[in-house]
Amino acid sequence: MSSNPLWEVRRGLLVAVAAPSGAGKTTLCVRMTERFKNLRYAISCTTRPPREGEVDGEHYHFVSQTRFKEMVDQGAFLEWAVVHGNFYGTPHAEVKAMRDQGGDVLLDLDVQGVASIRRLERVDGVFCLILPPSQEALRQRLVTRGKDTEDEIERRMTIAVKEIAQVDLFDYVIVNDDLDDATRQLESIIRAEHTRRERLRKDWFRTTFFP
Repeated sequence: MSSNPLWEVRRGLLVAVAAPSGAGKTTLCVRMTERFKNLRYAISCTTRPPREGEVDGEHYHFVSQTRFKEMVDQGAFLEWAVVHGNFYGTPHAEVKAMRDQGGDVLLDLDVQGVASIRRLERVDGVFCLILPPSQEALRQRLVTRGKDTEDEIERRMTIAVKEIAQVDLFDYVIVNDDLDDATRQLESIIRAEHTRRERLRKDWFRTTFFP
């Protein structure tokens, strides 16, 4: 199998990872891109202006609010949301193109984004929820990182409880009590999903073994 380009063997895998704020999702996602050379983030669209050093088409697709809303009306996004007054969305065409070439796509999402994708029947993927070992552990992480006021921490805790209640949206749940252990679990999930029979291209299977 290794002698064939990935796109000939299987369609790329969509890996969507979500978590309450402070559960360690971003660190786990970065570790996955280091372990899987074929796993890349999809490039999102946003209406916020570029920050210093950001390149259009590399870090984000920077678009106007008018264009973004047109894309929403056209059903162009797998998921989209408004964050701090700016619009962010994952283009369906971007993800499809990457997967059709055998590339694995990583989506670092909130639970709202996962819910949006789950409503699209044509989208198949692997959906993973990262959780802290307890509410108290999550609160302590938010306090320790020192980024939020007490009111903001309470707000994030309230949101976290609502997000965790939507656990049925996910295929896998990883409790991030130990970062290295959580890393191994997420890596194992991705490796196992790569070998699922239904992900193999039927034409490759037929021509390789039944020419």
